[in-house]
Amino acid sequence: MEAKKTPSRVILRAASADNLCSRVLECMDFCEWKTWIKPDATVVVKPNLCTAVPDKWEMSNTAPALARAVCEVLLSRTKRIYLAEADGLRQTAWEAFHISHYEELARDLGIELVNLSELVCTKAHVPPAGDIEIPRLLLESHAFITLPVLKTHALTYFTGALKNQWGCLPHYDRILWHKYLDQMLVSLHRLLKPRIALMDGIICMEGRGPANGKPRRLNVLLASQDAVALDSTAMRLVGLEPTRAVHVALAAQQGLGHMSSEEIEVDGDWSKHRTQFEPAVLDKAIAMMNFMSRYRWFVKYALEQDYVFYPVRAFVQVLRRVGLVEGGS
Repeated sequence: MEAKKTPSRVILRAASADNLCSRVLECMDFCEWKTWIKPDATVVVKPNLCTAVPDKWEMSNTAPALARAVCEVLLSRTKRIYLAEADGLRQTAWEAFHISHYEELARDLGIELVNLSELVCTKAHVPPAGDIEIPRLLLESHAFITLPVLKTHALTYFTGALKNQWGCLPHYDRILWHKYLDQMLVSLHRLLKPRIALMDGIICMEGRGPANGKPRRLNVLLASQDAVALDSTAMRLVGLEPTRAVHVALAAQQGLGHMSSEEIEVDGDWSKHRTQFEPAVLDKAIAMMNFMSRYRWFVKYALEQDYVFYPVRAFVQVLRRVGLVEGGS
């Protein structure tokens, strides 16, 4: 008889400004954080800071209050904590830190913000892209903790714990690897091995995420030692089908975590928080941009140039409003 698999465990808790610190501690304890974080360990905490646009950061980026609460828990055991983010195509990590109030957080707690795009790197094997530069800090730290935001995503259907690790690549033009996106997310997960995944479900995003969708306040936290189970559970919570997130399904198929609901135990009031999100739509404009992004010349002369990118984006938005871009939201 085949041995029964040990189920993964996911915690689901309501959270508000009044109880956020106690809820974070509860989530961390649930994930047995002291087992992973030894005294004076080096810990990298990776929030999702995908935009520096003033009117979008609150619904796109990991709440600074959540990151602060996590770091306060860790400080009881170690001071060697690094809040990390990499440069993106349209903003630097420093700009994202600033707009999201992480500078104040780091100053208050005496911890370090690090721009992964500026650190010493070493070659690591990340199939199918091959050997690429990865910050040495990520590979040499004792523990990696990911703090994603619960959001839909136009390319990957859902963005959570696994997708947040895309921002660990120090290359600002990592969009060039989007043709390998699903497979690379699995490889990064295998390489970085997050010890704890704690998801920000306070202000989420539905629709055309990860930065252009609509905010949706759920006031919940989810956490697990199994990032695949966490992402799968979060998708089910908001009425999305986990098998449609190819990167999550691939990770489960390769034995990196559990995706089936029969293999996941959820500790929390499921019926109270269960809801339905509007999924992201991969319309023709997004699909075309994603296809063209494999070409360096397109990224350099179109996506990186504000005088090209913003007028084209405005034109596409008009086409969406009048219904001329198939599937537009």
